[in-house]
Amino acid sequence: MFKPFIALATLAALSLGVPAHAENTKVTVSQAFQSMLYLPLYVGIDEGLFAKEGLDIDKETAGSPSAALSAVLSKSAQLSLHGPEWAAIAAAKGAPVRIVANVVNGAAVWILATPDFPFKTIKDIKGQTVITGTMPTTSTSLFLKLLKENGMDAEKDVSMIQVPLGSEIGPLMAGQGKLAVMYEPGVDQAVAKGMKVVLGFPKLYGPYEFSAMAARTDTDPAMLQKFVVGMNLALKYIQSNGPGAIAIAKKEFPTIDPVVVEAAVNRMITDGVYPPTVDITPEALKLSLDTQIALGNLGAQPDYKSFVATDLIAKATGK
Repeated sequence: MFKPFIALATLAALSLGVPAHAENTKVTVSQAFQSMLYLPLYVGIDEGLFAKEGLDIDKETAGSPSAALSAVLSKSAQLSLHGPEWAAIAAAKGAPVRIVANVVNGAAVWILATPDFPFKTIKDIKGQTVITGTMPTTSTSLFLKLLKENGMDAEKDVSMIQVPLGSEIGPLMAGQGKLAVMYEPGVDQAVAKGMKVVLGFPKLYGPYEFSAMAARTDTDPAMLQKFVVGMNLALKYIQSNGPGAIAIAKKEFPTIDPVVVEAAVNRMITDGVYPPTVDITPEALKLSLDTQIALGNLGAQPDYKSFVATDLIAKATGK
């Protein structure tokens, strides 16, 4: 007659000894745009790599780098994804912000030309009309930098048609110019229509800190460490499993021709746009920010040791 009572008591005792399952920490990441450049973030989310570290990532799209960073500064997001120059400019003005992980480590910009254009060196574009993205944008900034490095004046030696980002292919196909400066997936969309890539900035400049994760300096370091570890795993995944990364890209960009998505991701892997780890080298950061300094957007290089979360990166990469 006492067995039911004993069984219930035993069950209650056992239940008291079982720890409650801890929920993952919710983290909001504000990205400037939904971009194929940001594939490492999507891989980390879709492959559950952040979840394995105990994080539940909520991805929001701000619409611009400044809006994404503002979400972090106002604490409505814990991390933001965009070019490092935005964080550097804010830090120079006293904002408590730094970059915590590499995401894009190549100058992910390419120059395309019509199939009949005879391109041998950058000086062949002198006197030509070039379609570029509306400033301020890194693609046009890099193009201006390249012209200056080769002794050319953007106002005198070329004619530039600046258009909204992502729409460069229209004027190029319409014959308004024989050259265009573009990001992916526009590059391979143009290639699919018969255009040719004549110059790639990733191979021209090598390691170039193009996009990074930014966070406030007072953000929970334990949470940030888990995030940086997850991002490092995502970057390793891309390097070791190209087909898997391409499958995730196709899922994230369902309206783009799958053939274009595959070509774009393969190009960025081959050209070293996606880094092997979250490490941000002083040289890659300096090269990137020197572009902004030359354009007058940034006054000086930030202090590397305080601007880059080397402690979090070292633990994530084992360096």
